[in-house]
Amino acid sequence: MDDRFREHMAAELAAIETAGLTKHERLICTPQGAHVGVAGGREVLNLCANNYLGLAQHPAVNAA
Repeated sequence: MDDRFREHMAAELAAIETAGLTKHERLICTPQGAHVGVAGGREVLNLCANNYLGLAQHPAVNAA
């Protein structure tokens, strides 16, 4: 990989971090649903999973 490209990418990533826009992964500690528990005991709104509506725990789905 070209050194200029590496330097450019490092500068872009540093700018993103400085702006507070870095996405940090969270360890999910509960079954996925509309809300999930994450490491540290917090509960957060889950908008990024196939089960964000929480339908995987619906009784009709479980009975199928």
